[in-house]
Amino acid sequence: MPTATFRVLFVLVMLTHSRRRLMHLNVTEHPTAEWKARQLLEACALEEASRYLIRDRDQIYGERFSRQARTLGIQEVVIAPRSPWQTAYAERVVGSIRRECLDHVVVIGERHLREILAKYVDYYNRTRTHLSLTKDAPEHRTVHRPSEGRVVEIPRVGGLHHEYLRRVA
Repeated sequence: MPTATFRVLFVLVMLTHSRRRLMHLNVTEHPTAEWKARQLLEACALEEASRYLIRDRDQIYGERFSRQARTLGIQEVVIAPRSPWQTAYAERVVGSIRRECLDHVVVIGERHLREILAKYVDYYNRTRTHLSLTKDAPEHRTVHRPSEGRVVEIPRVGGLHHEYLRRVA
């Protein structure tokens, strides 16, 4: 992701396969195997431990990353070369982040991008509907009945998106 000062920032995205929930996201200017291993530890420390990790063949995944995965009891599944369809959910979420968020903002720096993406992750997990989840969000949403009040609009991601809920007047 290029910034306003022409620095290039890299974003690591981890999501659960079953509900397509974004479980971890972080930004760096200089990704290393140690940084990715630390991100794996941070993601798994907050979440229920995953059994498998599907990843691409990027050279940044080194022995340090693989050792961290084994320590956490996670089996790595490396996709075939030049086969992005094997990580279809991840490719789809990266495209969604770009189209629905990053194409509409000018990123100032690493902290700014992290703040924008944190808001998007909250929107994506709690509000954004998915057809494959029968129009539910990755984190289940409650259904509001018309008797629960009028519909109100709540801006999300700095006003790029909106959530509509019923509230009693």
